[in-house]
Amino acid sequence: MSTDQRGTTSQNIVLFGEVLADVFPDGPVMGGAPFNVGYHLQAFGLCPILITRTGNDALRQKLMQLMDAANMPTIGVQYDTQYPTGQVQVKPLENGHKFNILANQAYDFIDSEVAGDTAAINQPQLVYFGTLAQRNSTSAIALAEILRRTSQALRLLDINLREPWYRPETIRYSFSQANHVKVNEDELAKLPGLLSFPGKSPRDNAAYLLETFQLKTLLVTRGAAGAWLLDHTGHYSETSGIEGVTIIDTVGAGDGFCAVFILGLLLNWSHHLTLQRANQFAAALCGIRGAIPQSSKFYDNFLKDWKLS
Repeated sequence: MSTDQRGTTSQNIVLFGEVLADVFPDGPVMGGAPFNVGYHLQAFGLCPILITRTGNDALRQKLMQLMDAANMPTIGVQYDTQYPTGQVQVKPLENGHKFNILANQAYDFIDSEVAGDTAAINQPQLVYFGTLAQRNSTSAIALAEILRRTSQALRLLDINLREPWYRPETIRYSFSQANHVKVNEDELAKLPGLLSFPGKSPRDNAAYLLETFQLKTLLVTRGAAGAWLLDHTGHYSETSGIEGVTIIDTVGAGDGFCAVFILGLLLNWSHHLTLQRANQFAAALCGIRGAIPQSSKFYDNFLKDWKLS
């Protein structure tokens, strides 16, 4: 651990996976769940180590500028001379957007030896990973190496089922490696079919997953309806949606929720307090354009109210 400028104890968090540029008709916006979660954790006073891979291109420069401006470590950002920085083509529709996650992107080819060394050197308290970056065997091997060399760390799986980029065996492996899992309610409903167990109520499905994979907690987000959590002792906690929220867009709200969930795990907040604060933060993100704020002032009230500053 290290101490940051605010005097708070800064815990190392490794975040493995994709960096993506959402390419809109009017230009690209950098994102990807590991980056978004890490960006928030940096603002909260933790030390996020993003392990990913980009092309040697303009989007890499855009990412590095964002990370430098936020004082995020860039030691884990590999670059590739053959494949480009990850992109998602976004096409506006009348009732939303259509997303096309491109294949053969740099994050599909994360070097396992370099990734393992980066993770081991930083001795993380927690490793965050998802399923999208495991679609290619090269990056899947890199994740396995990170997990092998950080066996002391907590492990948080953030499921991201993006058609057609997931397989049942990847999901099963990911659950087997995790202590804590975050899913949304739609993903939870798909898991019985993907993992071949009899689907019942959402809470019964959660209990099955907790027992089968020896998880500590399963977090289920419900968008505007809030979220709920079940842990290995059978304790259930929930928070309802926040009324009166002005929604600009919901991009990255789940990533914001997950960042506060990680904060609560590491600071030993109660489940109920963690859910309340995560819901509050995610709702605030819905009131701005994009997944991350344009100004660090966005975080000021949260840092003050949560006594992080």
